[in-house]
Amino acid sequence: MRHNLGYRKLNKTSEHRKALFKNMLNSLIKYEQIITTLPKAKELKPQIDKVITIGKNNILSNKKRLFSKLQDKKSVSKVFDELSKRYSSRKGGYSRVLKAGFRTGDDAPMAVIELVDRNPEAKKIDKPKKTEKKDKKKEPQPAPKVASK
Repeated sequence: MRHNLGYRKLNKTSEHRKALFKNMLNSLIKYEQIITTLPKAKELKPQIDKVITIGKNNILSNKKRLFSKLQDKKSVSKVFDELSKRYSSRKGGYSRVLKAGFRTGDDAPMAVIELVDRNPEAKKIDKPKKTEKKDKKKEPQPAPKVASK
């Protein structure tokens, strides 16, 4: 009997699972909130908590440990510069998992995993800023002249 042993395998090979969680950790650190399936979110929660706990002790060996796990310099620097300072007084529980209904198509249970006290602006990092267009009307471009033979 398997009484409470191990973790969710998510029907993936170990290398695929490792890559999946590395990418999800990087996305969660970057955007501070991601939407995924409930089992993946529940497996990701202890991993992000451990990453932030490692980041609270700013020494070189911890930076190397995080870089070997995340393999992204920007994520490692954000953990050490922003997240460790934000959660310096908190003793754990840096993330939460919220159920978010079911996915259309396969009816998989969905969840939102987010960092507690997250920065709402972090979600808009990759979106281009909208530039206001003030009464700029496009002038009709003349059709290119084709040389006839």
